[in-house]
Amino acid sequence: MKISVVIPTYNRCELLQRALRSVFSQNRLPAEVIVVDDGSTDETVAMLNKVFPQVITVHQANGGVSRARNLGIQHASGDWLAFLDSDDEWLPGKLHQQLSALTDNLDHKICHTEEQWIRNGIRVNPAKQYAKKGGWIFSDCLALCAISPSTAMIHRSVFDDIGTFDENLPACEDYDLWLRISAKYPVLLIEEPQIRKHGGHEDQLSLAYWGMDRFRLVALQKIIDSSELCDENRQAALEMLLYKAAIYLNGLIKRGKNEEVLAYQQLIEHYSGLR
Repeated sequence: MKISVVIPTYNRCELLQRALRSVFSQNRLPAEVIVVDDGSTDETVAMLNKVFPQVITVHQANGGVSRARNLGIQHASGDWLAFLDSDDEWLPGKLHQQLSALTDNLDHKICHTEEQWIRNGIRVNPAKQYAKKGGWIFSDCLALCAISPSTAMIHRSVFDDIGTFDENLPACEDYDLWLRISAKYPVLLIEEPQIRKHGGHEDQLSLAYWGMDRFRLVALQKIIDSSELCDENRQAALEMLLYKAAIYLNGLIKRGKNEEVLAYQQLIEHYSGLR
């Protein structure tokens, strides 16, 4: 099993060093590490050249995390791809644990792990709704993002089958990918935490947009309108779309966004007719 690690980054020179140290501290090293610099204007490039010359560095004009991850996938030569966000870090046995589990479960093409949460430097316990699951988890992927990119190891053939990250989504691009994957593939779970997921910093993507569910609604529409879902999963996706759309519509009404109100009323009417 040849593992390629893909790390997208933008203006996170110090955090990126921590992430890379965690990769090179693995007790099972990957075949290659690819950092995709998304147009950084800080010292990222100089740091990589000086401190981590063994890293394959790919540059692009600032185009967002989805485009950066997809570019990393294109440059990767491994049959397995492991992703790491530049503000997170792996625990030393992460790759070894996943490879061992995948070797024992050859029918699985995606593996993720539990995680430790760090908020503003302090370890916190995730809410129960964020507990990770394995198996056929499509229904568990509908409410929130059920897999953290930094925990995921995915076989290249999965991307050949279902496509890569949607570059039109400025956020919730991982939610969209997990829906497409979990509709077709069982997911393997390592129940012990294998990463530290850091949050609370100012450039965290989840803090950049109001109403994140509007991006999840786009992902739900895409997969419902596709022909990829069995009847049970399609019905579950429809119910979640209508639930999220109703909540988001109420928020629009309270904010007086009348043009958007009409659009979401029409969306609800359309998908209600598909139940």
